[in-house]
Amino acid sequence: MQKYIALVVIAVLALYIISTYNELVTLRNNVLEAFATMDVSLKKRWDTIPNLVEIVKGYTKHEKETLESLVGLRNQAYGSLSVEEKLSLSQKAGNGLGKLLALAEAYPELKANSNFLDLSGRLSQIEEDISQARRYYNGAVRSYNNKVQHFPSNLLAGLFGFEPFKMYEVNDYERENIKIRF
Repeated sequence: MQKYIALVVIAVLALYIISTYNELVTLRNNVLEAFATMDVSLKKRWDTIPNLVEIVKGYTKHEKETLESLVGLRNQAYGSLSVEEKLSLSQKAGNGLGKLLALAEAYPELKANSNFLDLSGRLSQIEEDISQARRYYNGAVRSYNNKVQHFPSNLLAGLFGFEPFKMYEVNDYERENIKIRF
């Protein structure tokens, strides 16, 4: 009788380990898929930046520093970066784009340029897509991190090398109010 009880306990434990491992893999894949979704929007942003910068350059010759820093960020080898590096670079680009769009406020003829309006409209849609993708990514990270950190699944997560992912967080610049002067 004790032999059967021991076999049942071992079978239940094995099923728990298999089930928990599979759930961790699924949740990790959800995080990776969520990041890939956000990465598509971030890539669209990167592809839009040079066109927007070129239009603004024609109107703002003396705003060279802001434009050069944004182009410098854009020219980094985006595809070879890690997830954390992409998230950090994305935040820096967001800051630069905010400054770039703020420059447009100082140049009414630029704001009236149809190419600028089209690109800034496209950029606005891309930023909305990025915002939605960030929420999805952070939700997937939260679910995964909960499973990795809750007991007893944290024991198996540690055993099989599952590490928590970093949430996408806004930086201090993005928390500031935008000042528009007329």
